Amino acid sequence: MTPKIKTQLSIMMFLEFFIWGGWFVTLGIYLPNTLDSTGSEIALAYSTQSWGAILAPFIIGLIADRYFNAERILGALHLIGAALMYVMYQATDFSGFFPFLLGYMIMYMSTLALVNSVSFNQMKDPAKEFALVRVFGTIGWITAGLLISFFNWDSQEGITEGFLRNTFLMASISSAVLGVFSFTLPKTPPTADRSQKIRLADILGLDALALLKNRNFLIFFLASVLICIPLAFYYQHAGQFLGEIGVANPAGKMTIGQISEILFLLLLPFFFKRFGFKMTIVAAMLAWGLRYLMFAYGDTGELVFMLLTGIALHGICYDFFFVSGQIYTDSKAGAKYKSAAQGLITLATYGVGMLIGFWVAGAITDSYILEDARHDWNTIWLYPSAFAFLVLLLFIILFKNEKIAYKS
Repeated sequence: MTPKIKTQLSIMMFLEFFIWGGWFVTLGIYLPNTLDSTGSEIALAYSTQSWGAILAPFIIGLIADRYFNAERILGALHLIGAALMYVMYQATDFSGFFPFLLGYMIMYMSTLALVNSVSFNQMKDPAKEFALVRVFGTIGWITAGLLISFFNWDSQEGITEGFLRNTFLMASISSAVLGVFSFTLPKTPPTADRSQKIRLADILGLDALALLKNRNFLIFFLASVLICIPLAFYYQHAGQFLGEIGVANPAGKMTIGQISEILFLLLLPFFFKRFGFKMTIVAAMLAWGLRYLMFAYGDTGELVFMLLTGIALHGICYDFFFVSGQIYTDSKAGAKYKSAAQGLITLATYGVGMLIGFWVAGAITDSYILEDARHDWNTIWLYPSAFAFLVLLLFIILFKNEKIAYKS
């Protein structure tokens, strides 16, 4: 990979996640304060990520892998996405906002696979080279959050004045820039054999269902789906929670979670090799339960450190579970089901698991609205905490320890 190509891929990754981080984190604050959305409507909005994860394989499997260069589809999707984001920027109520968000997320979740395809196609040793490019995606997400707080769009005054609407304009402009830039990326032609018949099982990774005959993999698979239910609470309501209780610049504060992702991703190889797969997953689930306890009992006064620590635990929650899970899945699948197994896990977690989680989180949040239209967050956060601890307990009891080699 030449320095020029590395620079191109780094810019691509930066913009890809700058766009997502530029509106997704503060969506839970924007919807109730600007569009007067209920908890159920917020859940519906966040569930578009899951529907995107479910439907994206059809776009990639039926179109990108067979007929057009990945970089061209990436460019087209982001240009269309820029237009949809601009429509959302102008929306005045939830009914005029949601359909465009749904269409946008179906396309955006497809672009996540496309940027990886473009990157891998240019790398001789992806295991060593990809992390150096992917880290710019995390930097992009962090930069977006810091900009939102720098412009005070997420301040109490900014929220009241509706300035968070500008996040969609920022995402629209960024998406247009990436859309045009994508056509300058290295050519990434389709890889699938067009003479072969398209199989739904291949697109959805259903061939990997055979792996569920292995008891340990079945336990891990079910735990992955279940742990995404409390995960949905964080994505959907953490920003809303911080804004509602009066934490200054919540978007900037939540970038602590992405910074911790970088740190714990570096620590993961040591922890994985020292303590093994099961203990790594246990540490992740334990962090999930503790995070929500800290949210439940922290405040903006002397206990604000509990809120910040809860955000900082995101690196353990995400990296230790999902990255370790990808390594475990790869080791169990072998060459035959490698791609199918990863696709199946993604479909089950970001698709089914989080779809259920967003609905549950919205229903519980709506059940604890106070008279002043605020929420009983202390009680709300105890639900995902208790559920995470329950999944942790079942995993410890049912999953038999086995030695898995760490592969970067």
